[in-house]
Amino acid sequence: MRVVLLGPPGAGKGTQARMLEKRLKVPQVASGDLLRAGVRSRTALGVEAKRYMDKGALVPDELVLKLIEERLKQPDAAAGFILDGFPRTVAQAETLTAMLTGDGHGPPYLDKVIAIIVPDDEIVKRISGRRTCKNCGAMYHLIYDPPRNHNLCNSCNGELYQRDDDAEDTVRMRLEVFAATMRPLFEYYGRAGLLSQIDGIGRPEEIQQRIVEALGDADATPKAPRG
Repeated sequence: MRVVLLGPPGAGKGTQARMLEKRLKVPQVASGDLLRAGVRSRTALGVEAKRYMDKGALVPDELVLKLIEERLKQPDAAAGFILDGFPRTVAQAETLTAMLTGDGHGPPYLDKVIAIIVPDDEIVKRISGRRTCKNCGAMYHLIYDPPRNHNLCNSCNGELYQRDDDAEDTVRMRLEVFAATMRPLFEYYGRAGLLSQIDGIGRPEEIQQRIVEALGDADATPKAPRG
């Protein structure tokens, strides 16, 4: 199955994609993870992408598309995939459609597009409370999963910090960008009959069940977007 998961930053796409990965036996492909891996490795694409990520701006299409295309060519994605947080614009969606349809004789280009809907204030609370260990990379949340000792990692006693793109001002900027770009993208996939919007509030298991129910409604032969 070929699935796209959409939603604002902090909506839980990564958690849901990992749960779906186990259920569907196809890989999660997260554009954010690919970008951050490039930043950590200081690849040419990663260094260029970091300038945009630090400001909370969208990374240009050509950078993201190169990473995605390379990942989808790997053998484990041949039987299907779960795209996590990609595409983010109609231009990316159109390029993805062309990338997946190829000569037109392959499998259906997508089975379903799931949009996880979460209110902005909840997103800000989720993201701005995140803290990361400088030493081992362990993740915490000041409200939902606080460390035992203030500002220190439970595992290695390393100092915790807030990533630049988790600061509240940056989160709100990211949400503004998301709202502006998602409306036309929802319309694009809505016209194709692929889009399902689900409530992203609740326990992960509850949200997963909503997604599974939406996937159960997927047509066996989805259509490509029109116009």
